[in-house]
Amino acid sequence: MTRSLETHTILWRGLSLEVRYEQNWLGTEGVFSTAHLQVNTVAPESAPLPITETGYRSRFIDAETITEAGGPVAFVQAWLDQAAETKSWKEQQEKARQMTLF
Repeated sequence: MTRSLETHTILWRGLSLEVRYEQNWLGTEGVFSTAHLQVNTVAPESAPLPITETGYRSRFIDAETITEAGGPVAFVQAWLDQAAETKSWKEQQEKARQMTLF
């Protein structure tokens, strides 16, 4: 079985991200076809994202979902945009902008 891994670099809100995508991670077709999606913050290294505090996220997902979203890059951008609307992410970003004395 030949594995096929796509690697993309994207810029999201000033962060450089690497998106890796393997459409057929298990090597099966049809109902059991599983894709593997990885998102990693490259610069600044390991910077948190609204989908992960560590800057890295791995997700196993139905390949059709990625295709319907327009591909791995479009899927990740939409996923990040949606997660960035949460109250917890907005609060975290506000704290990061505020200077502290201690």
